[in-house]
Amino acid sequence: MGVRWWLGRCLVRYLARPRPHLSLAPATGLQRLADTVQVGDVLLVEGTSRFSSAVKYLTQSTWSHAALVVDTGPSPQHCRLIEADLEQGVREVPLDHYRGFHTRICRSVGLTAEDLARVVSYARERVGYRYDLRNIIDLARYLIQTPPAPSRWRRRMLALGSGDPTRAICSTLIAQAFQSVRYPILPEVEWENQCDPAQRGYCREILHIRHYSLFAPRDFDISPYFQVIKPSLRGFDPYRVSWSPESAAMSGISQGATGGLYRHERLGRSAPL
Repeated sequence: MGVRWWLGRCLVRYLARPRPHLSLAPATGLQRLADTVQVGDVLLVEGTSRFSSAVKYLTQSTWSHAALVVDTGPSPQHCRLIEADLEQGVREVPLDHYRGFHTRICRSVGLTAEDLARVVSYARERVGYRYDLRNIIDLARYLIQTPPAPSRWRRRMLALGSGDPTRAICSTLIAQAFQSVRYPILPEVEWENQCDPAQRGYCREILHIRHYSLFAPRDFDISPYFQVIKPSLRGFDPYRVSWSPESAAMSGISQGATGGLYRHERLGRSAPL
């Protein structure tokens, strides 16, 4: 295999080592995620490994990983996603794989069922692709959790590998899948004045596709063409939140018999918020 490949494997194992204490955000319940996700959704993940820390710094974002939902079902085990893992390469995993992680669902808007199927097929055809580990210089840059790089260079530092066509990075793979059906993610926008005298004063918006290697997980979050779906809002009723006694005392709220929220009135009565 060669010394460089061996060193690359050692670096990958070190960079992929999890450090769960780094995430302070609450994790969404897996069953609630399973009930919410749809085929074609992009699941963003706040990773806790050394590699994830560097990606979050370089992109100035919470999200360090992305996966594509390719199948849904009644339980987290039935929901399947395709991801590009630093150590294992492109693989299909159950939703249960992300247990305990802070996540976000991003959903494309307006795509037909046929185009969504093409997006999923594109990703599935690349299962088995692996990171190119021969260029250990590319891997070594992630040994520093906060690489001292100017902000304008940080996005380009995400590129990994020595140019092997089968290399895959999580956000790169998903960006290519959506670009295969010409769906915009975060394109560069150019405004062109209309030459038609009848439309004077109007501009035409022209989108330029950004190269797939420059996409980061956060781009799906800030994209104007993806909706952010929050599972916690499914069936949410603010009047039936069960607060702990300590929380209720701190906020001047008393817990009603039905679990609703009540405000203390000056006359000693309680009224619903």
